[in-house]
Amino acid sequence: MTNAKFQTVTVVLPAIDETAMVAAEALTFGPALEAADYKVLAEGRAFEVGVQTPDGAQFQNDLADRLSKDGITADICVQPAGDRRKGLLICDMDSTLIGQECIDELADFAGVKAYVSEITERAMRGELDFEDALKERVGLLKGLPLETLQKCFEQRITLNPGADILAKTMAANGAKTMIVSGGFTFFSQRIASAAGFSEHQANVLLDDGSALTGTVSMPILGREAKREALLDRCADIGGPQNAVAVGDGANDLAMITAAGLGIAYYAKPAVAAAAHCAIHHTDLKTALFYQGYAEDEFAA
Repeated sequence: MTNAKFQTVTVVLPAIDETAMVAAEALTFGPALEAADYKVLAEGRAFEVGVQTPDGAQFQNDLADRLSKDGITADICVQPAGDRRKGLLICDMDSTLIGQECIDELADFAGVKAYVSEITERAMRGELDFEDALKERVGLLKGLPLETLQKCFEQRITLNPGADILAKTMAANGAKTMIVSGGFTFFSQRIASAAGFSEHQANVLLDDGSALTGTVSMPILGREAKREALLDRCADIGGPQNAVAVGDGANDLAMITAAGLGIAYYAKPAVAAAAHCAIHHTDLKTALFYQGYAEDEFAA
């Protein structure tokens, strides 16, 4: 195959389905491809295979079409073979590691959730300036008692499936693990502890000792700050190509595109289009499969 490059294709199904996996294998290999290095990552659910193809991105899109037309739901990642296990895991928090947007849940306690959620959605799609949108939403939280933050965390916030396994597995294999969030340190500190991340960065809600003042500490952590955090943390481990970044909103675009493996997690269309690959149907453990981890290597 002229100008072909050796690529690793990873296919992950949402649930164990031996029939779908066999069909996916047949569609992935294809009669014209030279398949090599086939490996089952999870019985009946995930596999990887080496293929020769001149354009990994095009192969990924074509394979997604072939699987979809055959009625197979799967997440797919095609990337250069070799050095796939990254030394830095850097993740967004809201709607990525957790199933909620913390600011929307706080707004519910303040009685303004519908309005705040609409702004959040537009900011995540990249339709609004992130800093201005954050300032406006935080302003609506003025006067919210501080004890509401803990109540919000305990009653509303839940880890997304696989978040802790992803962080703990990579940490056990020597990787740095970090949360970078456009949300708030009150929550990122607790999520880092719950999921097993060693570091976290986020914005700081200001208060008067008893209630929120409706302001946030400057500078605001946004898109470029996330990218800078990635570059800083991987400077001593071979650069950004040795990082995996996971996120869902426009605020995550810079770090996703800078990373060696940028993964869009149930993301907005613009983010999914810019990322190296995506998770649309499965959970965060798929970020481990994409790096070549088998299920029996996952941390408990």
